[in-house]
Amino acid sequence: MVKFDYFYGGHIEMPDAGFSATPVDQRDLSNETLSSAFSEAKAMAEIMDPLGFDTLWMSEHHFQAEGFGGIPNIPMTCVYLAENTKSLNFGGFFNTVPAWHPLRLAEDFASADVMTGGRVRFGVGRGYILREVETLGSPLEDDHANRDLFEEQVEIIIKAWTEDSFSHHGTHYEIPAEGLHRGKELREITLVPRPLTRPVEFWQPIASGSQRGMEFMVSHGIKGVIAGGTAPGGSAEKTAQRWRETLVNAGQEAAIGEGLALGVQIHMADSERKAIEQATPYFEEQLKVLAPLGMVKNLSKEQIEATADPAKALLVGLPTLQDAVADGTWICGPPDKIKQDIAGIIERFPKIERISVGLGGLGIPPSVIRKDLEWFGKEVLPQFRE
Repeated sequence: MVKFDYFYGGHIEMPDAGFSATPVDQRDLSNETLSSAFSEAKAMAEIMDPLGFDTLWMSEHHFQAEGFGGIPNIPMTCVYLAENTKSLNFGGFFNTVPAWHPLRLAEDFASADVMTGGRVRFGVGRGYILREVETLGSPLEDDHANRDLFEEQVEIIIKAWTEDSFSHHGTHYEIPAEGLHRGKELREITLVPRPLTRPVEFWQPIASGSQRGMEFMVSHGIKGVIAGGTAPGGSAEKTAQRWRETLVNAGQEAAIGEGLALGVQIHMADSERKAIEQATPYFEEQLKVLAPLGMVKNLSKEQIEATADPAKALLVGLPTLQDAVADGTWICGPPDKIKQDIAGIIERFPKIERISVGLGGLGIPPSVIRKDLEWFGKEVLPQFRE
């Protein structure tokens, strides 16, 4: 049975949204307001918990004074949320691995897993914001160096969780440090604690779609997350087919959707037209946030610059919410429309493991997210749980 999740990017309630709203870099927010990301996550979790959702995923960010990513430590936040819920699981879409020493991330996740009785999930990413990754001491602009570091870090985390004691001698890390411990040469160390359930289920975004990245994931048992493009014949199907071929080439039997999670962004209203009308400012706000960070594909320099200029934004051919609905990145409308579209996704991806009905939603006010979650949980989710 498909598991249904939500992905919250850690943003806070904004007074306005859209191309004509406050520019991203001019949002002046107090520490109290920025800290509300934790209470917003708690409110979402309390809605999801009794309705049958499986996991609330969160995104790790640092130094986000604009208010679009206020959760710097996902394992710690998972413990907080688990204390306020009964059965909902929590995890990272994604822990930014190059922002950590891999053993500290391995320890924090394992500690959270033990303290919550196994209710945390693990997701890894390479990062995409220079201010975060390079400030914390790792390369980002050099993509090859970033990937090399990330892959070595993931290998260390897996060793730390799966072996009673281990050593690692790589390009970036020598573990353990050379020296004496109680008069003996230090040759191996043991991670304390290790997770309750092993092997740990790993998730990673299939973002660039590189074959090297897919092969690394498959060789280490890491599952993939695809965002958007779920319409028939769209980008998600093409990526899922390449993923299946990679699994088969590695000697694994696989159908379309095997080892994958799909993310779409829902917004619910009494009609599709009304939902699109309501969500258009949210879509525009997300473009304002992500386009200058290189996270919206195939935009020209002129288009990226126009996202910050209300006078130009509607004149340069920027993507629209209608485009996102057409390609299956967004699903807008009443419960019957949402059910129909999700049923179509499951039919096209018969072995899909998870569907997240949120893509981070950076422009969607958390108050609106709560309404969507409750409506979806009460009127859409029961059909698929049955």
